[in-house]
Amino acid sequence: MFNDIGALELVTIVVLGILIFGPDKLPKVVQDVSGVIRKIRAFSDSAKQDIRSELGPEFKDFEFEDLNPKTFIRKQLAENEDLQDIRSSFDLRKELNEVTDAVNSRETEAAPDLLKKPAAPAAERRTWSDADAT
Repeated sequence: MFNDIGALELVTIVVLGILIFGPDKLPKVVQDVSGVIRKIRAFSDSAKQDIRSELGPEFKDFEFEDLNPKTFIRKQLAENEDLQDIRSSFDLRKELNEVTDAVNSRETEAAPDLLKKPAAPAAERRTWSDADAT
């Protein structure tokens, strides 16, 4: 539940608790909060057991964490044999290397054309007057 709380956050919570409740009342507040958390856990566990018993024996290994969309998709991808065959036959690194080699070979073929100097434009004969105006 509190796996992502670091030491600095924990120290900050303790200091704020001491400042807000005082050192005399802090142990009682911690006991009350831990009791509430225990009751919430017991309530959720009993609710899960009630749901599992109502669903029947087909869902005895049902986990509520599987309802998380990310977990559900990950589980379905891992269990589907057709997708595993496709995954094993497709090597992304190999495909990317082939594309990179193809692009690099095109660049080396086109590079000599790019390095050539363009031909000088033919010298045009310019007149001092406008032919259409006269």
